[in-house]
Amino acid sequence: MLDIRFIRENEALVREAIALKRSDFDVDAFLQLDRERLTLLQELEELKSLKNDINDLIARAASPEERAEMNKKGKEIKEKIERAEPRFRTVNECFEKLSALIPNVVSSDTPRGKDDSENVEVFRSEEPKQFAFTPKDHIALGTALDIIDFDRGTKVAGYRGYYLKNEGALLVMGLMAYALQKMASKGFLPMIPPTLVKSFPLFGSGYFKGAEYDSEVDEIYRLASAEKEADGAVNREEKFLVGTAEPSLLAYHSGEVLDGKTLPLRLSGFSQCYRSEIGSYGRDTKGMYRVHEFFKVEQVVLCAADTKQADALQEEMMSISEEMHRELGIPYRKLQICTGDLGAGKYRQFDLEAWMPGLDRWGETGSSSNFLDWQSRRLNVKYTDPETGERKYVYMLNNTALPSPRILIALLENYQQEDGSVMIPEVLRPYVGKDRIILKTISK
Repeated sequence: MLDIRFIRENEALVREAIALKRSDFDVDAFLQLDRERLTLLQELEELKSLKNDINDLIARAASPEERAEMNKKGKEIKEKIERAEPRFRTVNECFEKLSALIPNVVSSDTPRGKDDSENVEVFRSEEPKQFAFTPKDHIALGTALDIIDFDRGTKVAGYRGYYLKNEGALLVMGLMAYALQKMASKGFLPMIPPTLVKSFPLFGSGYFKGAEYDSEVDEIYRLASAEKEADGAVNREEKFLVGTAEPSLLAYHSGEVLDGKTLPLRLSGFSQCYRSEIGSYGRDTKGMYRVHEFFKVEQVVLCAADTKQADALQEEMMSISEEMHRELGIPYRKLQICTGDLGAGKYRQFDLEAWMPGLDRWGETGSSSNFLDWQSRRLNVKYTDPETGERKYVYMLNNTALPSPRILIALLENYQQEDGSVMIPEVLRPYVGKDRIILKTISK
């Protein structure tokens, strides 16, 4: 969400962002609505001021006749207020809904492009691994090694369901423990945040496309059941399952004013993640690349309203994810996301992609985004500037540390051996208790 004063004062910049992000947002209609809102607000405030003046005159009336005349005028003003308030509420509600849709501006170094085909590769750790044999994909490997069961997963959970078992379960939990420990060693506060949340963290972080949940476009699971409070009362407030720890971590300080001396705040959260994938119908229908539930360790930073500092922190966050890719021995590349592929609230974004030889392509394993104050305005997270004492909105950044399914895909496919076994990266061996996963007789 952009500050309306910023929009008024930087109309050309906002129009450019709308065009670059290929948004259909009508800035002319929005600004006209803003003017109408201000006019109605001014009228309402003037009426309320007149009402207060009339009340004072009534209290000081010198005669019953004068008091009756003032009462008559007061009644007329009250009726005007009663007519004006609903008009203002209607316009203001429309204004607030549209405010949630206006895209953020983009950084000067963001590549200009129409869609994801014009994202720019800015780094590659190494060339894709070459095999002396035809590599298998993670579906064949996971099934043969008896560490992933897709058939029973579909039977029990439905489309995109799966079971992790044997070394597969140990490997994924090891990945998560390794990632969370790595983040803690880098100064990030480790957390296990709620995965069942109210609507405001999802709106605040931008996971609702609009001001409210829309089942047609939002890839979020909504719970239908109500819950009971401690006193036995039934609470029917909507609850949702998060698709990442980011909304819960960002909302941790919602409605608070932080001490600027404590910034930047570095948080890291491990969570189960749930995504309906409604926008991905027909894509990656087999295997674990696109699933409804998985694990992930996420990074979040809250910093002062300083673009240079935010950019540096974004680089720091990505460097940790890159370090883990290197320690895991996974070939990866870094992409800078172009304007046409940039989300509405994002100012600057990079993705990491790992090479997946069985799938014969690069696959996204992480995304790092700088939102400036677009999210913090929605979540109302401010700080007091230690030098000026001024209250400002923090800048918010996020980055994937490690996600479970796609890193598992990359590990299985890059570490496969000709005999069908899979070597385990050295950093994960303590969690799995062995150095390789071998073929076994599959249990029925």
